[in-house]
Amino acid sequence: MTWSILAKDPDTGYFGIAVASKFFAVGSHCPWSQGGAGIISTQALINPLLGHRGIELLGDGQDAATVLDTVISEDEGRLDRQFQVMDWQGKSAAYTGQKCIDWCGHFSHDNLSIAGNMLSGSAVIEETAKAYKDASDTDFVNRLLIAMEAGEAAGGDKRGKQAAVILIQGPEPYARMSLRADDHEDPLGELRRLAEVAKERFIPYSDAAFPTTEHPYGISDREIINAVIDRDAGKPLSSKTNSIKKPI
Repeated sequence: MTWSILAKDPDTGYFGIAVASKFFAVGSHCPWSQGGAGIISTQALINPLLGHRGIELLGDGQDAATVLDTVISEDEGRLDRQFQVMDWQGKSAAYTGQKCIDWCGHFSHDNLSIAGNMLSGSAVIEETAKAYKDASDTDFVNRLLIAMEAGEAAGGDKRGKQAAVILIQGPEPYARMSLRADDHEDPLGELRRLAEVAKERFIPYSDAAFPTTEHPYGISDREIINAVIDRDAGKPLSSKTNSIKKPI
């Protein structure tokens, strides 16, 4: 019922997950992430506990292949599951159960993993991968959206459209950005709209004010925050947080 892409951005070091499906609020249970651990998508007949368990194991330092083997072996419903995982080093692993509905399949490489089930055909993940690789000259969020839009153009979920999510994870425990369209006639189009709105204030605000490892309490000086928003409005997501260190 879903296809998804997991990727590590070489420019920012951020990790990203994008998912689309003819399933209500797919972003509420499929994507999982944690800074310093890794990212996961659990799909097909969704078992959210696999995401929780997988992140726990990644946080303990286990690599992607070991995490995959552990969570799948523990799940009695494994034949109906699809699962992909990427550890903090960018190594990935994926699994498609024998009872997942065609078309279904996956591939995993360093820094990139794509999987889908109940799709119109293999071209969905093939075109998602090709578009992602071809869009290396754009920012990470846009690159993920371009990839998913290519998969949708190749047929996407064979039942249609309903929901989508894009999540960006940095080194902090919280997600750097998480956008969802839970029930929309054009969910990927809605994510693209939200990504543009995020550039107006949310991205520069989070760059300036959010807590990081270096600044565990964030920045609370509103004059600095507003100056950064005025200066950086319209710019894409960056790894350069806490702009107090930048000249204003």
